Amino acid sequence: MKKFIPVYVRVPVLFALVFMALEYFIDSGDKPAFLKYPLVSLFLGVFLFLQIAIEIVVLAIDRVTYSILTDEQKQKLAEADALDFRDSNWYKKIQGFFNKSAPIEEEGTILMDHDYDGIKELDNVLPPWWVNLFYACIVFALIYLIRFHIFEGKDQKAEFETEMAEAKLAVEEYKKTAKDLIDANTVTLLTDAADLAQGKEIFQSNCVACHRPDAGGAIGPNLTDEYWLLGGGIKNVFHTVTEGGRDGKGMVAWKGTLKPSEIQLVASYVLSLKGSNPKDPKEPQGDIWADEAAKAPQTAK
Repeated sequence: MKKFIPVYVRVPVLFALVFMALEYFIDSGDKPAFLKYPLVSLFLGVFLFLQIAIEIVVLAIDRVTYSILTDEQKQKLAEADALDFRDSNWYKKIQGFFNKSAPIEEEGTILMDHDYDGIKELDNVLPPWWVNLFYACIVFALIYLIRFHIFEGKDQKAEFETEMAEAKLAVEEYKKTAKDLIDANTVTLLTDAADLAQGKEIFQSNCVACHRPDAGGAIGPNLTDEYWLLGGGIKNVFHTVTEGGRDGKGMVAWKGTLKPSEIQLVASYVLSLKGSNPKDPKEPQGDIWADEAAKAPQTAK
């Protein structure tokens, strides 16, 4: 008995579908699931074995069933198997949508008088799918003309520029709340007690070896007076802590250790120590610095 899909198509297609489903749903990293997990390989082997076994059993049942049919039943079955699926109504409807050309048996009725070295021309109709697509293109062109040329709608370039402007505003809003995106140009002095307390903790953990716990200066300069080697103020101190001191000497760069928000905290704490008068401070180094004299952010100490 004739099957619509032959066995040599059914078995590999169904096995491939199951195989792909397992690979998709099982997270096996950089290796295929059937290689990484032995149970998957075992399942696929059993599944393939069952597929083949079922096909063999079905084939045996078909043969037994066919053997007990009468000659008349066998004749009807042979006639049914001889029918081509192209004779079915659904196939004819699909074929009619894509192609309304005259069948080969009727081509003589649409043969034109043109003859080019034995090559003749048929007066066939255009395929319906092509005609419908052509009409759809005309409708699309009319809509496009009205939308963009009559009512002056936004084209792709205008939409892109609008979206880029909106994205830029979103980035600016994000930067206002993203502490670790600050730099020496956007940093501000923190004066809140909680912020200064956090800055003190950072200072005690990283800076006391060179500046002493009271910031009076040891290897590094005194941070409590008004003298600065490389400029004072929050912007300059932030820049110095981030990038380090003078080339070949001075403080190392802390940008690889501290986050920008942490550098802002410790820089604000250092500036809050001005005039704290620690015991036995180190002698002044650098020049007196005043906010009004700072024209651009430079390095501090």
